[in-house]
Amino acid sequence: MKITTKVNLFITVSLLVSLLIVNTIVFFLFMKTTVNMEAHLVFKNANEMLKKYHISESLTLDKNLLNSYMPSHSFIRIVGPTSTTINQVTNDKVLVQKISPTFSTEKNFELRPFQEHQNLVVHVPIHQNHKVIGTLEISERLSGLESRKDVILSIMGTVTVVSVLLSFLAGRWLSAIIMKPIVSMISTMEDIEQIGTLKKIGIQTETKDEVYKMAATFNRMVSKLKENSDKQRQFISDASHELKTPVTVISSFITILRRHGTQDETIAKEAIEAIYLETNRMKNLTKTLLSLAELEGSEPVDIKSVDLVSLSTALVTQFMQVYDRPIILHENSHSIFIKGDELKLKQVLIIFLDNAIKYSTDVIEVFLESDQHKGILRIKDYGIGIPEEEQSHVFERFYRVDKARKRDSGGSGLGLAIAKNIVNLHKGEIDIQSKEHAGTEIKVTFPLTN
Repeated sequence: MKITTKVNLFITVSLLVSLLIVNTIVFFLFMKTTVNMEAHLVFKNANEMLKKYHISESLTLDKNLLNSYMPSHSFIRIVGPTSTTINQVTNDKVLVQKISPTFSTEKNFELRPFQEHQNLVVHVPIHQNHKVIGTLEISERLSGLESRKDVILSIMGTVTVVSVLLSFLAGRWLSAIIMKPIVSMISTMEDIEQIGTLKKIGIQTETKDEVYKMAATFNRMVSKLKENSDKQRQFISDASHELKTPVTVISSFITILRRHGTQDETIAKEAIEAIYLETNRMKNLTKTLLSLAELEGSEPVDIKSVDLVSLSTALVTQFMQVYDRPIILHENSHSIFIKGDELKLKQVLIIFLDNAIKYSTDVIEVFLESDQHKGILRIKDYGIGIPEEEQSHVFERFYRVDKARKRDSGGSGLGLAIAKNIVNLHKGEIDIQSKEHAGTEIKVTFPLTN
């Protein structure tokens, strides 16, 4: 069953049930109020009769007086303590035969159905010397009640039918409005399934309701999927391009070896050396690609308290020993504890220090600072710098500012992308400021431990 049908059916049935409940309550209240009003009038006439005319202990009363208070299709009788009729006048002999006399010591009334009509029977006790000596019983056919009951039932029935019809039409209209973006979403999904191309839902009006939010969320999801798909295609293209060069070189030298053999020692040595270098390049590139893929698909890092000062001091010392380059460490505190994975944080420092060494020949400075909420790492070199138009792309995969120099230095264009992913995993922020031929400064912030 379609959702529109379910919504329409639910609205219609709910309204019908509500109308039936309300109509039932209204009908019973109407009947009760009408009968109470009729009974009030009869009680009023009975009280006037008892006050105006004295009734002796024999319970006799002039019948002419009783007739003057008797409406059409009714009777008036005086009933003794043994429920026997003492006096009685009537203009409906059938009615008086069907309703037997009843002695009552309390004032009350009741409805008795007879010949498709409701008959009101009122009992008023007759007091004398603080004692009930009899009962004045008056019965009246409520002819107008039936007609009024038929009128109100016909009105209720008409209102119910019209309301259900309007509810049905309104339900269809409301369902169409609610389902319009959902139908559009289904159509878009079917198009995506058939043609395999991501596309968004067309949202014409901004209604700010749940359906609009669902469509907007779907569009954001499509944008994200498209972005990831584009990145994946770009990644595959870049990786293929990067692997194509060493494979081509290796294939070329193998062809030379097959053609000339190993008799020419110079050619053989050159070919073996080239194959060795390109094989190492492929191995390092593959390792880097796997590392990047692992970072992007991994679970959240194992967060622990890491002393940024201790970690940086150890790495700076190692780099100065290995590369014999001056690296100055500036710190405003003996320890700065940040939240992170020590091995991954170490990898970030290695990537930035390695780039600083590759692209500068002067001193390198490392600054460690902290405030109330974050630890700050700044690595500054005074090398070739990065052109301003290139700075927004340096964290993209395989991107090279100086492609020729970076290839000579063994770079794959993935180091900064890996560093960026690690920083993001640690909920940190990374910023780069550089000026061509003046140097580059990388600023990284991490949350402090509590």
